[in-house]
Amino acid sequence: MSRVFVIGDTHFGHAGMCRFINPDGSKVRPWDNVEHMNEAMIAAWNRVVTKRDKVIHLGDFAMNRRYLAIAAFLNGYKELVMGNHDIFNGREYLKYFGDVKGAVVRDGVIMTHLPIHPDSFGKRYTHNVHGHTHTSVVRRWHGGPDPRYKCVCVEQIDYQPVLLDSLFG
Repeated sequence: MSRVFVIGDTHFGHAGMCRFINPDGSKVRPWDNVEHMNEAMIAAWNRVVTKRDKVIHLGDFAMNRRYLAIAAFLNGYKELVMGNHDIFNGREYLKYFGDVKGAVVRDGVIMTHLPIHPDSFGKRYTHNVHGHTHTSVVRRWHGGPDPRYKCVCVEQIDYQPVLLDSLFG
């Protein structure tokens, strides 16, 4: 494996994602139907990820059991960090993912589905790469974005995996 990518919250098969609206009235995702959304995200994934790459998916992969099979059409060695919508038995995910975990830690970076509590950083972690928040970012108490958190929900990364190293530059 040559490169490590991250992505979260693809929600393959979730038709509701095509209907969700932002507070300003714009659509959360640009597609009108779930089939177009699935096809576009598969194509975007395979444009940037090769078969030799590793992709850590930070949860909420698919919303229906039948859409788990989409993973077979995605390039790379895939690991899944379970999200709140990844509700099926772990064995079902292991048909398509090389590993299924609750979190991944790499070089002081913790990768989770939900953002970790701010008190969890200390000396253990420098950053939290996470999903779950879709179009929102984790903010400091005084209102500005907290730079320790890097959200990789598809809505924030142009619907394709991003290089883990590119998040810290």
